[in-house]
Amino acid sequence: MNPWVLIDTVPLPDGRGDIRLIQRADEFSIMLGTIALMNSRLSGSEEAMAGLARARISDRPNAHVLIGGLGMGFTLRAALAEFPQTTTITVSELMPAVVAWAKGPMTPIFGDCLEDPRVDIKVVDVRRLINSAKASYDAILLDVDNGPDGLTVETNDALYSMTGLKAASAALRPGGVLAIWASAPDRAFTQRLQRAGFTVEEERIRANGKSRGSRHVIWLATRPITHSPGVRSASRKL
Repeated sequence: MNPWVLIDTVPLPDGRGDIRLIQRADEFSIMLGTIALMNSRLSGSEEAMAGLARARISDRPNAHVLIGGLGMGFTLRAALAEFPQTTTITVSELMPAVVAWAKGPMTPIFGDCLEDPRVDIKVVDVRRLINSAKASYDAILLDVDNGPDGLTVETNDALYSMTGLKAASAALRPGGVLAIWASAPDRAFTQRLQRAGFTVEEERIRANGKSRGSRHVIWLATRPITHSPGVRSASRKL
């Protein structure tokens, strides 16, 4: 078996550690210590998030989609495949090194998706884009850190706080959807989404996109069109 090779190491923005990009043959992994944050062979749930969001705003041909976190580009590439050519896709990535990896050593998995005219990459904290937007987005897809139970940057927790969720709701157009990826269920977070006024669905998706293996969680939180939000909880396993 080919050994893992270290490609690059960069410090986290808050100085709480480093993340490393490693490669073995055509496989890439982004590591935090001994924890694999992402692996290029496990992309099923991140890809599914784009399709699930698209299904909920399919009547909006000129949609504006915000993706929080570039990572290995799983969600971005799926969004490009799912949404029509008239869609605008803004990708917010906090760490410049991740964008550099996408344009450099990870080009084999990114291809030319960053050159797609629908895509606008911004090296900025996604919270800044959300907090400054008012009814600007039709969908916000958050694949940031490890979901509500973060591992990397402590300030990411603010995204999933009540204040952060209400800011996301304000940034969405009525009927827009907030999709959030996480590695595991979190009942308290589901309830927090509901208290923030969203109609909530919960999907369990295979990490590898196949019929076996571990499942990840995607919350689909819709901003009500009216001011009287209903709460609908559902959990389906894919």
